[in-house]
Amino acid sequence: MKLVTYLKEEHDHLAMVINDMLYDMDAIHPELPPSMAMFLNYWDDYFPIAQNAEQRIKNGLKGNVFGSAWDDSTILAPIPYPTSCRDAYSFEQHVAAIRRNHKLDMIKEFSQYPVFYFTNHNSVQGPGNIICMPDHFEKLDFELEAAIVICKPGRNISVADADDYIGGLMIMNDVSARTLQMEEMLLKLGPAKGIDFATVTGPMLVTLDELEPYEVACKENHTGKSWNLGMTCKINGIEVSRGNVSDMTWTFAEIIERCSYGVQLFAGDVIGSGAVGTGSFLELNGSGKSVNPDFEEQWLKEGDLIEMEIDGLGKLINNIQKEESDFSILNLKK
Repeated sequence: MKLVTYLKEEHDHLAMVINDMLYDMDAIHPELPPSMAMFLNYWDDYFPIAQNAEQRIKNGLKGNVFGSAWDDSTILAPIPYPTSCRDAYSFEQHVAAIRRNHKLDMIKEFSQYPVFYFTNHNSVQGPGNIICMPDHFEKLDFELEAAIVICKPGRNISVADADDYIGGLMIMNDVSARTLQMEEMLLKLGPAKGIDFATVTGPMLVTLDELEPYEVACKENHTGKSWNLGMTCKINGIEVSRGNVSDMTWTFAEIIERCSYGVQLFAGDVIGSGAVGTGSFLELNGSGKSVNPDFEEQWLKEGDLIEMEIDGLGKLINNIQKEESDFSILNLKK
């Protein structure tokens, strides 16, 4: 099932996507809710009803239900108000390349346990303009990722059970201002201001039943579902990144196990995979300069078009725009 949140009468509204048409969830069945938050909070009750309604529409039994064209709709983040947003560090290729570019050996702890950080769940957005302040343009970066949403509450979730807590997958772009990020992390705290201004998800949430044809075995000595889903990122029509969700070393199930240790996860929590290998300019620039000292770094700039695509999950499109302000926190340093 493909779920989308879109703008309807100035409010976010939950719909199901079938053949590029949006069908309001509360219109296709009277028991289904109009919002993603409510759907997630009562997932076990609503999901089978929605599956049955989806099949009826696919069979042509729509009755008086009419869809809206995708191209005529304002698509929001699938989970417009996540209860929290974490981002993990699960692709070994990305971690190894970043460390190698800084002349560091691969850190042994990466293979011992997954790690994550919290980002600003109130700065989650969907397709459209990404508005940036002047300091954000100091080495502004993308991160090509996949993400999951938790569909039922749980605490101390075992890895064996963790996949049952995944509502679906979506694309994530962890937009990062590297100068701010690297500056504050000199104090061994963060990242904070370097990543708290925009995390992009979308364009839809694709449930695990829809992704069954893509399932593959996870990495050796790991546990959990994995999917053969090709990932690409284009900047102004030029491909800059390519990878696969199956390249994740740590599975989402293993990440959930660690995230839920001693704390409650809630329906609506979003968890990102971290950047895929080649999935950021930070990595690409470092790799380029390691073989060519004259390599010209590339960073995002005003007017850039970002197109992220993951097999089965759609295409996430954003434009970089500049805020009408010249205020700089970098200039406030004592």
